Amino acid sequence: MQNKNIKWAALVPELVVSDLTASLQFWCDYLGFTILYDRKEESFAYLVLGEAQVMLEQYDPTDRTWETGLMEKPYGRGINFQIEVEAVTPILERLQQANYSLFIPLEERWYRADDIEFGQQQFLVQDPDGYLVRLIEDLGEREKK
Repeated sequence: MQNKNIKWAALVPELVVSDLTASLQFWCDYLGFTILYDRKEESFAYLVLGEAQVMLEQYDPTDRTWETGLMEKPYGRGINFQIEVEAVTPILERLQQANYSLFIPLEERWYRADDIEFGQQQFLVQDPDGYLVRLIEDLGEREKK
């Protein structure tokens, strides 16, 4: 493992992917995650970016499976994974250099929570299997308008 002092997240999604190599290119090369550890013999990788953690495992229909329905793209319908990063600009630049399409372009959004609003620069992109990922940069908070 690269970092034995990691604080393990309480919630870590494990995403079934169709091609681990393509997924690692997206998650690591474009989004900036690093592989904390992997099990190549199981086509599995545990990734980390700041405090965000995600597991990727290549689909193998002959192995024990936790499928709850037919595996067809886009995977993960009805969910998006929000990941807070220090800055969205470097990620956007890497995606643009790779000619990778965004699902929703960069926008500033403010979300109400009782009497305050939380702001973020955000954009959404789909990984190679269609999982929707929302990258956000924190803009702080303000009183509700």
